[in-house]
Amino acid sequence: MQIEDNTFFDPTRKIAAEAYHFGVEYRLEVGYTQHYQRVHRLTYPGLYLDGGYVGATFTFLLPIHFSLQTGLIYNVAYGEMEQHWRSISQQNTQKEYIRHHITEHQLMIPVKMYYTVPLWKQLNLFFFTGMQLHIGLADQDKITTHLSDDTRTLIESWGIRTKSYDRMADERWRANVQWTLGGGLEWDRYRFQASYDFGLNNLVRHPGITKRYMSEWGWQIGLAFRL
Repeated sequence: MQIEDNTFFDPTRKIAAEAYHFGVEYRLEVGYTQHYQRVHRLTYPGLYLDGGYVGATFTFLLPIHFSLQTGLIYNVAYGEMEQHWRSISQQNTQKEYIRHHITEHQLMIPVKMYYTVPLWKQLNLFFFTGMQLHIGLADQDKITTHLSDDTRTLIESWGIRTKSYDRMADERWRANVQWTLGGGLEWDRYRFQASYDFGLNNLVRHPGITKRYMSEWGWQIGLAFRL
């Protein structure tokens, strides 16, 4: 006698099948970011830049609480620094300096793997890691100076710039590759998240700058809304 297989109608199997499903989620993101340009043997010191980001992401839902996210995000950040110089003229006792006002514009393409831990009802905890590519659009350095003619002539002979310029033009690479680690909380359609980004590549490309290294690290905190 043939025994009918009723496991197909097992409600526990149905619940398990519906718990994880493939799909795509779309989100808008906005937040605060701080970049740190870590330098080694450059003509300017390390620099902190503060700013914000806004963009859109889409997430591919995978089984067992995993998901894969990518998208396009716009970053803008601003920072200031000042270089002080001792006058080579004994008659000039005034303070001499070069002041840098730097505005950085970037597009970011993330590729992150998420893991979500359900906590209570619609409240979830999540963690993520992955790569992200920053594509530099501009890195404007607006320079103001207070230099004597002798000091200006000397430092310009060393290759130090005293006029405004775009550092993306010939001084640094546009591609900035980072590894990111982060996490946060999700409630219904909203995500509160934070991450730290590790710069992986040297950004210095000027042919006259040898044995110099600069990488860009940073952290960000923000909100995401699922559409």
